Amino acid sequence: MTARHIHLDPVGGIAGDMFVAAILNAFPDLKEACLAAAAALVGDSAEIQLLDARSKGFAGAQLRVAPAKDVPERSWQEIKPLMAGLQPAGAAEHALQIFELLAAAEASVHGVPEDAVHFHEVGAIDSIADIAAAGVLIDAIDAASWSIGPLPLGSGLARTAHGAIPVPAPATVRLLKGFPVIDDGLPGERVTPTGAAILAHLRPSHVRPAGALGETGLGLGTRELPDRVNGLRVLEIRLDDTAAPVDHVAILRFDIDDQPAEDLALGLDRLRALPGVIDITQTSAIGKKGRMVAQIRVLATPDQAESVAGQVFRETTTLGLCLQRAERRVLHRDVVEPVTGLRAKRALRPGGMTAKAELDDLAARGGDAADRARLRGEIEQAALSAGEPDVPE
Repeated sequence: MTARHIHLDPVGGIAGDMFVAAILNAFPDLKEACLAAAAALVGDSAEIQLLDARSKGFAGAQLRVAPAKDVPERSWQEIKPLMAGLQPAGAAEHALQIFELLAAAEASVHGVPEDAVHFHEVGAIDSIADIAAAGVLIDAIDAASWSIGPLPLGSGLARTAHGAIPVPAPATVRLLKGFPVIDDGLPGERVTPTGAAILAHLRPSHVRPAGALGETGLGLGTRELPDRVNGLRVLEIRLDDTAAPVDHVAILRFDIDDQPAEDLALGLDRLRALPGVIDITQTSAIGKKGRMVAQIRVLATPDQAESVAGQVFRETTTLGLCLQRAERRVLHRDVVEPVTGLRAKRALRPGGMTAKAELDDLAARGGDAADRARLRGEIEQAALSAGEPDVPE
């Protein structure tokens, strides 16, 4: 089965209803199950409809949630068991995680514990329906990866239960930390807290991968923008099964010109041992005043990047570093032991599998260069004959 990547193009911005409408517009076969699951969750508190709509001459879909009269607002403690009842179980897990991110952001903004958070606008029944439907769709699509273009933040003030607040809302700002944003000159709220929470859950890349273009959909908001479609576009990109899977990595770069070489070597060895550090490389260059400079590059998992950065300042004399997050491709690979005590690393490349004997194991066997060359050939040939690496579906 071909893996699928979903790209979100926030021309008008993103809200929970726009996300759901865009996905359903692209994948209409999911409509019945999605709306039924969300309707079962909210019961007679609201009526949920997916409508055909148009904006600036373009056809799309619009999600409408019509609440019943006097529907009470809910606290996070009340919403949690409600979302846990969503079906299927995978959808409930996604929806709970989205609301948990939202609760954490609201708690931080208001300076209260998460369990004490009482949702107002976000806790309204329409937003509960949006997040429930989003959970169902994220689970059903089961995308290998997601990406998104720069987000228009908007500007001005929004009226809320807490009074007038700046746009984007404080919780939205916290949820979008690290996302690329732009000012397209249009005021008003362009990214809602619900939309921001969905993005924080998906952790999308900011780069579209190569692949074959599949389905596309347009989810429309209710507000009319003066010069563009108020919509969120969805693009499905079908990934080549033979291509290396998409992964993400944090890159930390810094220069050292005033730390003794042996002390720097010790510090880098300690950094290599940290959780989340993938690799560290060092190159030489000429810096200011003709000084020799050690240029250091650390690759780490994104979730450990801040922790690793803190340790860099402890183990080296650098006064600053550059931290960026990037997309990478990593081949499927494994380590086998085709000869007792002798390992080989294998990689599944587009042109076929390759194998390379582990040098440390060869060195431990002793012998001269000719012996190592002979043994290397035997190990690598045996590794290639041991069957292909397991490739995740």
